Amino acid sequence: MSSLLDGLEPTLNQPKRLAAIAMIAASTSCDFTFLRDQLELNDSDLSRHMSALNNAGFVTIRKNGGGRGSTTTYTITPTGRAAYARHRETLTALLTRHPLT
Repeated sequence: MSSLLDGLEPTLNQPKRLAAIAMIAASTSCDFTFLRDQLELNDSDLSRHMSALNNAGFVTIRKNGGGRGSTTTYTITPTGRAAYARHRETLTALLTRHPLT
């Protein structure tokens, strides 16, 4: 028997990771500086969350250049897009089924 909660992806239950993958999914890819500034995170916090998304196979990480002129770009993978869509649909179903009244 499956539960409505089965659609929730544990990696995306962390709000900062969910926000990051939502932003990346909206545009296919985002760079480090954009995500850091939009999410108001420090460098190490964003790096840690993006590493978790990468380890789950949800994003790829591409580093260009070196030193101060380097850029890091995150791109959502097909696996990440599917996990995000399933997670979002499950959250929507939960919130719709159990609205605050």
